[in-house]
Amino acid sequence: MTTHTYLVALGSNQRHAHFGRPRAVVAAAMDILDETLGTVTARSPIVDSAPVGPSLRRYANAVLVLESKLEPQGLLRCLQEAEAAFGRERRGQRWRSRTLDLDIVLWDGGIFAAPDLLVPHPLFRERDFVLGPAVAIAPGWRDPLTGLTLRQLHARLTRRRSTPR
Repeated sequence: MTTHTYLVALGSNQRHAHFGRPRAVVAAAMDILDETLGTVTARSPIVDSAPVGPSLRRYANAVLVLESKLEPQGLLRCLQEAEAAFGRERRGQRWRSRTLDLDIVLWDGGIFAAPDLLVPHPLFRERDFVLGPAVAIAPGWRDPLTGLTLRQLHARLTRRRSTPR
């Protein structure tokens, strides 16, 4: 059976009854994924970020590199089960507060497309809360669509732009 390498993004902006604050939720999720879905070979620092969408609470975000025997759709199902186990409900408004959010950002197979999953994640190039932590652990990983490394994508996203005259 083939082992795949994935870059998985984690986020939380709600307290969990057992694990506590969002940073602790993200740390606990990293441990649980390492114990259940494969081997976590790298973990980024946990960073705080502003919310996307209607939520008012700040997020704790991180990324990890996961070695797993699961194919992308199998991993997606397991990640969604982990989110549910942490109390996430997948209904209602998009981008609302959540105890745990897990996304497959990249995988060693390049591009994967299915009705319920697109890899690379379609929005990761626009999100400093994904690219910043990713650069800390996988700066040379290339985006299969642009050919750019995560370091290059992050530099483009965060470079200072001159103000128009």
